[in-house]
Amino acid sequence: MKDLNDILGMASRVQEEMQKAQAELDNLQVEGIAGGGLVKVRASAKGRILGLSIDQSLIDPNDKGMLEDLIVAAFNDARAKADEVASDQMSKMTAGLPLPPGFKLPF
Repeated sequence: MKDLNDILGMASRVQEEMQKAQAELDNLQVEGIAGGGLVKVRASAKGRILGLSIDQSLIDPNDKGMLEDLIVAAFNDARAKADEVASDQMSKMTAGLPLPPGFKLPF
């Protein structure tokens, strides 16, 4: 049977690997398409919205840039709030667990 130091060391290595994997996800990009390609959202694989494209046939060309910026800002704001709620919920769920100080679950 492994001693406590071995177990904690293994948990630390797993945590480091999870952090690396999360950082790598932010470098991968995906594109969501709607309306037969008239609306496209570019995002990181981690879920961060990077850009939005709306075909001009769908909107008034004079407002296109402002509309795109507002939609991207709203998506990012919603994502930040969702992450905060998820973090708060995880804190509540793990409050009674005997986890070592600084130990974070990969969620």
